[in-house]
Amino acid sequence: MNEDVFNTSVRKFLKQVGVTSQREIEKAVRDAVASGRLKGSEKLPAKMVLTVGGVDLTFTVDGDLELA
Repeated sequence: MNEDVFNTSVRKFLKQVGVTSQREIEKAVRDAVASGRLKGSEKLPAKMVLTVGGVDLTFTVDGDLELA
């Protein structure tokens, strides 16, 4: 295994996940506030599940998104 290639690949994947996820979360929350479904002061539970095939990895991160 080439550690440099692997590390670069993992970083590229995580950057894509991070940027895309942030964009989708922001859009969903803004739409919910605009439509009145959220007040804009909530704390929203969030969960991210990462799976990697071939190594039987499932990793979950739980947290909260505070709006105010």
